Amino acid sequence: MRPTSAGGSSRKNDSELDLLAGLWQEARFARLPCDAPRELKDLVEDIDNPKRVYAIHKASRRHNFQLLVQKYIVQLREGCGAEHCNTSTCFTCRKRIAGRAPVRSLGSSAAAGQDSESEDESLLPQALARLDAEVVDFLCDVIQEDGTAEKHMLEPQSVTRFHNRQAGQRSLARRKRRLAQAYPTNMRLEWKLFVEQTLFYVLSDPHLVLRSFTQKGQLYDSQTLWYCMLRLTRIAPSLVFHSLWMAAASLFAPPKPLQTLRSPTTKVFPKNEPSLSNVEAGRLLSICLHALVAAAPLVSDSRQLYDMSRIRSHGLSLAGSGAVARQPTELCLQYEDIFTDDMALRLAKRLFTAITTRRYFDELRQSNIDGEEHQEQDVLAPLFSQLDFLNMDAVYVLDFSFPDRALHETRVPILLLDWARAVMLNEWDGSPEVAGDGPFGGTLALIEAMYKRRHELLLADAQFRFDYLAERLDTIKVPISWLSHTPTRQRLHLLDFPYLFSPSTLVSYFRAINLSRMGRYYEEASSLHSKIKLISHQGGLTQHHKDELTERMKVAGANYLVLDISRDAVLQDAFDQLWRREERELLRPLKVRLGESSGEEGFDSGGVQQEFFRMAIAEALNPDYGAFTVDERTRMAWFLPGSLEDEWKFELIGLLVSLAVYNGLTLPVTFPKALYRKLLGEPVTELHHIADGWPDLASGLTSLLEWDEKDGLVEDVFARTYEFSVSTFGQVVTREMKPLSDDHHRRRSHQQDEAWPQFSKTRSGSPAPPRGNPDGDDAPLVTSANRNAYVSDYIRYLTDVSVRPQYEAFARGFHTCLHPKSLTLLTPSLLQSVVEGVQEIDIAELKRYVRYIGWDASHRTVRDFWSIVKRYDDNMKRKLLEFVTASDRLPVGGPKNLMFIVQRNGEEDDPAGRLPTSYTCYGTLLLPEYKDKEVLRERLAMALENAQGFGFA
Repeated sequence: MRPTSAGGSSRKNDSELDLLAGLWQEARFARLPCDAPRELKDLVEDIDNPKRVYAIHKASRRHNFQLLVQKYIVQLREGCGAEHCNTSTCFTCRKRIAGRAPVRSLGSSAAAGQDSESEDESLLPQALARLDAEVVDFLCDVIQEDGTAEKHMLEPQSVTRFHNRQAGQRSLARRKRRLAQAYPTNMRLEWKLFVEQTLFYVLSDPHLVLRSFTQKGQLYDSQTLWYCMLRLTRIAPSLVFHSLWMAAASLFAPPKPLQTLRSPTTKVFPKNEPSLSNVEAGRLLSICLHALVAAAPLVSDSRQLYDMSRIRSHGLSLAGSGAVARQPTELCLQYEDIFTDDMALRLAKRLFTAITTRRYFDELRQSNIDGEEHQEQDVLAPLFSQLDFLNMDAVYVLDFSFPDRALHETRVPILLLDWARAVMLNEWDGSPEVAGDGPFGGTLALIEAMYKRRHELLLADAQFRFDYLAERLDTIKVPISWLSHTPTRQRLHLLDFPYLFSPSTLVSYFRAINLSRMGRYYEEASSLHSKIKLISHQGGLTQHHKDELTERMKVAGANYLVLDISRDAVLQDAFDQLWRREERELLRPLKVRLGESSGEEGFDSGGVQQEFFRMAIAEALNPDYGAFTVDERTRMAWFLPGSLEDEWKFELIGLLVSLAVYNGLTLPVTFPKALYRKLLGEPVTELHHIADGWPDLASGLTSLLEWDEKDGLVEDVFARTYEFSVSTFGQVVTREMKPLSDDHHRRRSHQQDEAWPQFSKTRSGSPAPPRGNPDGDDAPLVTSANRNAYVSDYIRYLTDVSVRPQYEAFARGFHTCLHPKSLTLLTPSLLQSVVEGVQEIDIAELKRYVRYIGWDASHRTVRDFWSIVKRYDDNMKRKLLEFVTASDRLPVGGPKNLMFIVQRNGEEDDPAGRLPTSYTCYGTLLLPEYKDKEVLRERLAMALENAQGFGFA
């Protein structure tokens, strides 16, 4: 007698065993047909496990479905008996709702369905023990020749061989058949059953899957694996997806070291299951992902892949009439068919969930199992090893043409992103917070890993965007709620993955955070001001006490940060009024009064602020000021090594930049991208990181690295010593560079050894040179052996060591007004555009967004105006923009985010003959109506060439 505690489980297992035993007696089993090539017979093995027989598996699933239908019929006819049942089709619910009225029983004819399966008898089950590329080709050719492939929606419907066999690769003979006779129907059925049995037997077993698609201990190359899956999914897609789904269940079995883990009361993982190592799991994951990639429609060029990916990133099924991308409706529908296929989606969800599960296992392994550290390969490593198309150690099984391989390099990464989006679309509930340990979290993990390797995968930033998300998230609420969100393994926030969003969306989120903080400080000050007024107007306070209270609460109750700036000392006045300001003052809305001490009046609607920052930054970056140096070729500004200026001045200059960004203004500056990388905490270590700021230097160092010593030794040709030199105040300062590895170990105790020497002022105010090279010895030459280290150290000294005090002070000021988390939304390029604006001015784009007052776009003068302006060179375009808006840069996002108004200002017969003027604070060009185009050209050019200040404030 069985133990009562396990009675339910035992009875269930017994019923399953009885079912399998019955099916073993009745089901028709597949065997290798008699006309199979001899080579296949060597791969055949008998199957002694009923669960591994496809005919039994199908019948078992059909049996379980029939049990479910029977239970449903009972509910229809007799009811469930629950007193408060609310299932509309249940007899109990219908009887309760009907009350005393008669209730008609429902029939079951529409509820139960029967599969029409063959009942032919067979003997013992057989299947191939493994698959390989040649076997896959043979089996698929057989099914396609016989016309017995599964009916499906995938395109193309069938695939023929389009590769060349590698040298030495075996070739399977064709089936033994008489060409003069039609191939017998029963033989076609035998082959169909055998192929189905083989696919199920191999693809549902993770170890057989790995054995089938590996050679010499390595996975097949990506294209061979994709080709095999392409052919298999065109003969039996449902069977392939279902079998791989079953094999993928092994990805969730904890590794053996974890199966012994215990909590204080019980084992963490109750069942001891066969498990895969991370390498095996990663290979199985890669094989399954290639099956999903192969299921997508076969396109002929990469442009179609990019366009379809863009269409689907907007959550669209069809391209429509919009400007997203244009592709045939038929192709769009083919994409929709596969990316919404239930079997494929089920497999994709299991695979993406497995990514987070395996990484959780890795975390457990690293959390002190038996006091040892286990460094396991990441589960995605085998996939990326396959996608490294420059990997010379890859096992290339089939030979494809160069165009095919080039297309494949594009195909796999793009379609992996498309599958990730398909699962996200299927799983997303509209909230910015998503589950991190399910399919959605797995898609984010894959996308993040691909983004980090985007250069190796030949992916641009735009290909990671998922505009569907941004279109459905609140631009104000979402970024504000994100600031207080703490990511966990279970809950993630979409804004922690900024590459999913377009630059314009990220800037909107960034500015929403700034405006929210600004509004909060404004409201706090307004509320406090109201309370002070209320207290002052109540009795009990003398006038003296009222005045003292008002004075003491002046800072706390001010709604704005107000700067009174004279035009004669813009930078000095700014420093004086920003010095020692409290954070709450700096984070309030900015108001600038510029030149009012000299009788100039203006209402600050943005133009006055823009003019103030233009003048202040121009003075601060002037090389004569002694804080920055400007490259004569690139016009880029960089910190002056060993500057005489105090660090607090660099901090205040950084604060000025911070204030401008915080208030949504662009600056007329040009900094190298290396500065923005440093401000965002990203390393500056590569030559392309400095190429925009120091192009000649980058070119020279590249030549050094690429020099072939067949043409001469590096030390003889380049004659460089292991030193860093700069020219400051007309004097060359040189120091031997210390390798990073040496410096890293002694940084704390000898940090002053690496500090760059600073100039000091003499009593007369002239710069005093620093002491000579403290090392005293001649620096070694740069050779072939140390040139890589030399370039790395030179970049480090250029962008860090030589300017460290100046940069660190500037960075402190820059980060004053900006929330640290908000900066993580930006890339270095995007931060650069936020600070500097867009320097390229597209007149046609500007014309699209301009507004008119007093006339319309069809007026002769307006048409003449644009005819003249579109022929301007870049310098004149910048002058026009500065004349109207006080800035010669477009804001990030381009003209659509710019206020540019053309307003009518007088008639053409006006004897005064006025020049065009502007209201820069309103972005308005006051344009008189001139008698002809030439007069307009002359007067406009005169106004732009002689413009001072900013027109009418």
